[in-house]
Amino acid sequence: MAEPRQPREPGFDPHSPPAPDLWAQDALNSEVPPKATPSEAGREAGWERAVLEKLAFAAIEEQRAARRWKIIFRVSWLVIAAGLFWFAMHQGASSTSPSAPHTAVVDIKGEIASGSEASAELVVSAMRSALEDEGSRALVLLIDSPGGSPVQAGIINDEIQRLKAKHHKPVYAVVEETCASAAYYIAAAADDIFVDKASIVGSIGVLMDGFGFTGIMDKLGVERRLLTAGENKGFLDPFSPQTEKQRAYAQTMLNRIHQQFISVVKEGRGDRLHETPEMFSGLFWTGEQAIEMGLADKLGNLDYVAREVVKAEDIIDYTRRDNVAERLAKRFGAAMGLGAAKALMSGAPQLR
Repeated sequence: MAEPRQPREPGFDPHSPPAPDLWAQDALNSEVPPKATPSEAGREAGWERAVLEKLAFAAIEEQRAARRWKIIFRVSWLVIAAGLFWFAMHQGASSTSPSAPHTAVVDIKGEIASGSEASAELVVSAMRSALEDEGSRALVLLIDSPGGSPVQAGIINDEIQRLKAKHHKPVYAVVEETCASAAYYIAAAADDIFVDKASIVGSIGVLMDGFGFTGIMDKLGVERRLLTAGENKGFLDPFSPQTEKQRAYAQTMLNRIHQQFISVVKEGRGDRLHETPEMFSGLFWTGEQAIEMGLADKLGNLDYVAREVVKAEDIIDYTRRDNVAERLAKRFGAAMGLGAAKALMSGAPQLR
């Protein structure tokens, strides 16, 4: 059955296009933005260009600032390096006029060994500078050392004798805490030795120390493989057994160095020594006992010697020390190599 037709509005043409939907047209018009005018488009492009220019200028300024700081840092490091170099070159320079009378001082502190601050190289150089100065009236060796190398001590002892004869100035030794073994080897060359009553003085002897690990290696089943060319080349090796012949040879060498030490002490102290059987046995004594035995002369410190003995109260330190760069190098690696070398040479004779 056909549906009933709806009544048509008057004037309706069935062949005409449908009337536009005004609500849909309004919604469409509201979603599409209106086209910008040429002036508005120009303003938008100018704004973007200004932002880009600002960013570009900011990046350039940042690069310039970074470059400036880099230059400042480099110049600062150059100034610091120049200052360190100047300090190293002028270290130990006297602030007092060389012509002014004064007492010259050179420190001998710590281990007496090559590469240390009490090495023969540094001590001898300082002594020469002190005695060559026209204003110095005497040289005081300020000693606080447990000993060290007989070779380094022998070099210093010989140089003291030579410098005294050349410059005709007295050389005194002033002991603070300790003056033992190689340190006393040096002090024996002084004209007079001043000590504190509680100072440690003496230990006139020689030692060669080390360890032997052969028994432990046998228990652990470890085999030592040491190849040498020469029958006695490895007789100080701690992992190899030591023969009686090798032991006797080492003892002979120590005895000879000991006799050299005794001769130096007797020559330096002369008739002041009151020799006893224990004097050269390696024992040590207080400063008070050392005076009684003739190993030292009087009680006194640096100021006392400068004021009462030298008669020149102004004191100038001529001690040569490592500069800052050298100390840093030792601290951050060089000292490790030095320690390894010392470990390998631990069997060398020592005056301790």
